[in-house]
Amino acid sequence: MLTIVLIGTGRVATQLGPALVHAGHRIAYVWSRTLASAERLAATLPDAQAGTSLDMQAHPADLYVVAVPDAVIPVVLAEARFPSGALVAHTSGTLPLQIFASDKGLRSGGFYPLQTFSLGRQVDWQKVPLCIEATDASSEARLLAVAHSISQQVALVATPQRQALHVAAVFACNFTNHLLGISHALLTEAGLSFSLLAPLVQETVDKAFVHPPFSVQTGPAARGDEPTIASHQVALTTHPRWLELYKELTANIKAQTLKEAANNEEPLQL
Repeated sequence: MLTIVLIGTGRVATQLGPALVHAGHRIAYVWSRTLASAERLAATLPDAQAGTSLDMQAHPADLYVVAVPDAVIPVVLAEARFPSGALVAHTSGTLPLQIFASDKGLRSGGFYPLQTFSLGRQVDWQKVPLCIEATDASSEARLLAVAHSISQQVALVATPQRQALHVAAVFACNFTNHLLGISHALLTEAGLSFSLLAPLVQETVDKAFVHPPFSVQTGPAARGDEPTIASHQVALTTHPRWLELYKELTANIKAQTLKEAANNEEPLQL
């Protein structure tokens, strides 16, 4: 059992805290800019104190987890006072460990959960990939131990790979969700249920993890169905921004389809 301090009370911290407690760890202190937020999360964690002070010397711990938005992390690190030799890890998918470089007395690491978190929805932490990185072997071992205590998918991922993973995740998750939002709006306008798309979306996702996604691209852009593309564009004239997005994605699919076809051409037999 480790003693852990949670710095932040957002969507990541709100779900990470209970997962750590369930794994047998102790959350000693929860920090937030607003006391009410800290108290709300601390109330769900046995024996956790809540506060707005970043003087962590008053709260000794085996691990300090900084789970705040990326833009806030440098501010928090600049204001916080950690015990000498403390292990501090952020949950960012993009920030390098060099963000800790200004405080040479710290041991630092990354504890990046590759998942989307929403208030009111619980994730299964055993299935959440945890990407671990640290500046020294002992810190790496401790972060790995904590990660393995809550997840079955743990990997050492250096900063450049973690940053690439985050970009890919934005395409796979955030952009996909936005496109689903457009689909939802279009079906609502047509008086149709969004649930009609569920089997199609599920098959698309399932297939993408069996075959390279570009190789199984379908739809009017992939098959060069210009009449259908034209009719879609007419239907989207009342949504000019979505129309532009449709045109851009269609152009990208066409170009990628041509590239896939060229790569798959067998050389001529002479």
